[in-house]
Amino acid sequence: MKKIILVFVLLSAPIFAQIEYSQGVVPLGEYPGFYIDAANYKGETKEKTRIDIYFQIPYANLQFVKHKGKFRAKYSYTLTIYDEDKDNIVIEKIWNGKIFAKNFKEASSENNFQFGFKSFNLAPNNYVLSSVLYDKDSKKEFKTEAKLEIRDFNKPLQFSDILFIASEIDSQIVLNISNTITTSDSSLFFYYEIYSDTSTKVNIEYSVISEHDNIVFKNNELLFVDAGSTQIKKKLDKSKISLGKHKLIIKAVDENKKTIDGVSKVFLSQIKGFPASVIDIDLSISQMVYIANVDEIDEMLNAKTEEEKLSLFKAFWKKKDPEPSTPHNKVMEEYYRRVAYANKNFKHYYDGWKTDMGMIYITLGPPDNVDRHPFELNGKPYEVWQYYNISQNFYFIDDTGFGDYRLLNPNYGDWYRYRQ
Repeated sequence: MKKIILVFVLLSAPIFAQIEYSQGVVPLGEYPGFYIDAANYKGETKEKTRIDIYFQIPYANLQFVKHKGKFRAKYSYTLTIYDEDKDNIVIEKIWNGKIFAKNFKEASSENNFQFGFKSFNLAPNNYVLSSVLYDKDSKKEFKTEAKLEIRDFNKPLQFSDILFIASEIDSQIVLNISNTITTSDSSLFFYYEIYSDTSTKVNIEYSVISEHDNIVFKNNELLFVDAGSTQIKKKLDKSKISLGKHKLIIKAVDENKKTIDGVSKVFLSQIKGFPASVIDIDLSISQMVYIANVDEIDEMLNAKTEEEKLSLFKAFWKKKDPEPSTPHNKVMEEYYRRVAYANKNFKHYYDGWKTDMGMIYITLGPPDNVDRHPFELNGKPYEVWQYYNISQNFYFIDDTGFGDYRLLNPNYGDWYRYRQ
C-alpha cells in the first residue's frame, strides 16, 4: 500500500476559540491557547509504544512585533510527560520557535497557525502530559494538562489511535488537531493504522454516536490488510453531524459480529464561525439572559423545530454583529468567552454564569481592579470589583465561608446592560 504522509501546513480554516485550554487530549469545548493531540502507534519493539504528539498554535494568540520589515513572534514550548502520580518526570522537552509574517494582517489573522510534532517511545502505562506555551514578547503563558494512556500492541490484530484530517493536498494529509468539525460538513475524514500478524480480510464497522449515546451514523466495509502495518485513510460521506460532542467508533468484528478490536475518539461538531462552547443550543440560549430580553429567549426556546430554534439563534447574533462581512462575530465570541470564563472561575452550587460574580463579569467584562480579602479575622471573606469607566464598585461577600460570594449592592442602574 502506498505510504501516507502526514504534513503540517498553514491551514486556512477558522479557529473557534483562543484562550485558556487546548483540545484533543483535554476536554473539548474549552477555550484553548493552543491545540494539542496525541496518538498511539505500534513501536519497533513489544516493550515500547510510539506516541506521536501534535500541537497547533494560533497566530492570534502570539504577539507579533515588527522586525526588519516583517512581523515576528517568538515563543517557547515545554512538553513534559510525568508518571501517573506525577512523582517523576519521564520526558521533558523544551524548544524555542519563531514565526514570521509578511504583514500585520497575516500576523493577526485567526486563520493562521504554527504546527509542531514530536515522537517518543514509551512503555505502555498511564502518564500525565503537560504542555506550556510561552509568548516571549507578551509574556503570556498558556498551559494544559491531561491524562495520557500509552497502549500496548501485542494482539494478533489491533488498531492505532485515530487522527482526524482537515484536508488533503497532493496525497498528503493535513491533520485536524482541534478535533472539530462544523454542522455543515457532509463527511467525516480520518486516519488510522491496522496491525496484523497475517495478511487477511477484516470486516470494519464504523459508527458515530452522540453525547447521549444515539447512533447517528453506521456502516461497514471489508478490508484486505497486509501482514504488519496497513495505513487507512477514510472518509464517511453523507455523515452530516448535529451540534455537540460525538464519538467515532471503529471496530473489527468477526462473522458473529463479535468485536476483535476497537478504538474510538471524541470530536466536537460546531456551528461554523461560532464559539467552541456553543454545543448545546438550549443551554447557549439560556445563557443569553444578560444580552437578550425574556421574550427573545422564550421565542427561541419554544421554537417548534430544532431548525427554527437554530435559525432564530443565528438571527439574533447576526443583528449584534459589528462586522457582518467577516466570518467571525466578535460580540458573540466575547460574550461566550465571558460565559466560559464565569463557568470555570465562579462555579459553586450552580454554574458560574448563574452566580452574582458571573452576572457582573459577563455583563461588564473583567473589572479594572479587584480588591480581595479571603481571610478576615473579624469578618467574612469579601471582594470588591472596581469598574472605572462607569464609576461603580461591586461588593461580594462569602457568607458561608465556602467560596459562595454574593453581591451586596445589586443596584440595577444604568450600568446593567451588556458592554463590549
